[in-house]
Amino acid sequence: MLRQNAMTGIAFKLSSVCVFLGMSSLLKASEGIPAGQLVFFRSFFAILPIIAYLILKGELGVGLTTKHPLSHLLRGLVGTGGMMTGFFALTQLPLAEAITISYATPLLIVVFSAVFYHEQVRLYRWSAVLVGLVGVIIIIWPRLTVFSGGIADMSGATLGAASALVAAGFAATAMVLVRKLVETERSATIVLYFSLTSSVFGLATLPFGWVMPTTEQFALLIGAGIFGGIGQILLTESYRHADMSVVAPFEYASLILSVLIGYVIFHDIPTVEMLVGGAIVVGSGLFIIYREHKLGLERKRASEVSPPQ
Repeated sequence: MLRQNAMTGIAFKLSSVCVFLGMSSLLKASEGIPAGQLVFFRSFFAILPIIAYLILKGELGVGLTTKHPLSHLLRGLVGTGGMMTGFFALTQLPLAEAITISYATPLLIVVFSAVFYHEQVRLYRWSAVLVGLVGVIIIIWPRLTVFSGGIADMSGATLGAASALVAAGFAATAMVLVRKLVETERSATIVLYFSLTSSVFGLATLPFGWVMPTTEQFALLIGAGIFGGIGQILLTESYRHADMSVVAPFEYASLILSVLIGYVIFHDIPTVEMLVGGAIVVGSGLFIIYREHKLGLERKRASEVSPPQ
């Protein structure tokens, strides 16, 4: 039964990876839409499958109940910042490169957890974080024209690489906030309130230059939002059936898939720096996941042999 549950969790995780990649591809294909507008469509139309899912599970009322609205607001603000910078990066970079830079997120989660929540991080994980960040630098190094030409000469790709890195920082901060929220809030509540708050924050960018989408762009944007909601549901289900340490490594399947999608659909050819740096970042991320899993087993064994108090 345990193996069957793990395989089910992995299947849900891989499905979520594919759906989220589809979402990113649709957003990238809707060229010319401002990042704030992308956030709104991604968030607002994601609510539809999430509400349908909660109704089917009989959890809609539960999903709307919270004792910590300000915490959800903060998580929504941080998450919206991550989406906005991440979506801008998608418009400026090849798909695979934007996805690969986002792999810095688990590395930064380790750093933020140690700094803000004083979690114990040992030498092995610190070493993996440093090596992984070197991989990120290798990926973005060709984009760092700011050091040679100045701020005024920064290209769109340079701004995109910087935005992707900032997005990883936002995403790591959001995950740290979610870790605190899950102590008192249900997953359904966190997902629903995030979609609601990010829709409002995305809509607030309307005065800063939205454009009227074409019929094709409307279809792409609505599809991206629905894909985002479905992807969130699949991701939640994957964690319901298996431990995070079991399913998390399969996130890196998106590297191969994004390279293929980028080449076939957007005619992007991956650079040597992206492939080498991506391999380093993925290796570091997998090592951190392995260490988290091993430490979790050690803590479990320690609790089992500890005498009752």
